[in-house]
Amino acid sequence: MMRSYGSLFRLRFNNGLQYRTAALAGVATQFFWGMILIMVYRAFYAMADGASMPMSLPQIVTYIWLQQAFLTFIMLWHRDNELFQLITTGNIAYELCRPTDLYTFWYAKLLAQRLSSALLRCSPILIFAWFLPSPYELSPPPDLSALILFVVSLLLGLLVLVSISMFIYISVFYTMSPVGSLLMFNVVGEFLAGMVIPVPLMPDWLQRIVVVLPFRWTADFPFRVFSGHIGYHEALSGIMVQLVWLICLILLGKLAMRRALTRVVVQGG
Repeated sequence: MMRSYGSLFRLRFNNGLQYRTAALAGVATQFFWGMILIMVYRAFYAMADGASMPMSLPQIVTYIWLQQAFLTFIMLWHRDNELFQLITTGNIAYELCRPTDLYTFWYAKLLAQRLSSALLRCSPILIFAWFLPSPYELSPPPDLSALILFVVSLLLGLLVLVSISMFIYISVFYTMSPVGSLLMFNVVGEFLAGMVIPVPLMPDWLQRIVVVLPFRWTADFPFRVFSGHIGYHEALSGIMVQLVWLICLILLGKLAMRRALTRVVVQGG
């Protein structure tokens, strides 16, 4: 059973690596967008008292470059239209004939797509950002432990994000349209993940809400670990929280998928 999931993962991963031209276009777009965001924050910090801000400007710049480099890891609006079509057209019947767990099968597919896309885009952005002049350059992590914790937290954040995105596909079994779910998750989820503004720059009352939700663990947390804004011990405890969220979301997702499949009606002959 696990071999079939691994084969699907490798197939989708290798297939995603073929889209090099699209990846180059994405690199150019994300690099340009990153520069715009940095200019906006630089102007904001120039008008405000930078010393009183919860994050320094170099930490913000690093946060933005990581956000752009690993965008396919953290964006909720990334979607697989093939899965939506399977549900809405009734071709989900072919998926149900497979001797596999549908949730795990789709999870492996979505994970492979995000990984392959990120591998094509992250390196050029990180390399360009590394050699930019101050204050636009990507700052290195404070030490090796921060780098290791960043990699672990980033990968766990990816797994958490895929677990969250699975609820979008499951909801289509009930709504028969992905538009509402995508809009809700995109607007609310990405803001709470710190993709619009970093969580430390949010008001205190909003931060208390963000902390109890899973979204910030996909983007804001790993990026702040890399920049050194989150220390060693806090990073370790945060990784444990990521693991708890991952287990809970997968269990809830499997339960929701099982209940949704009991309501599936396929018409035609």
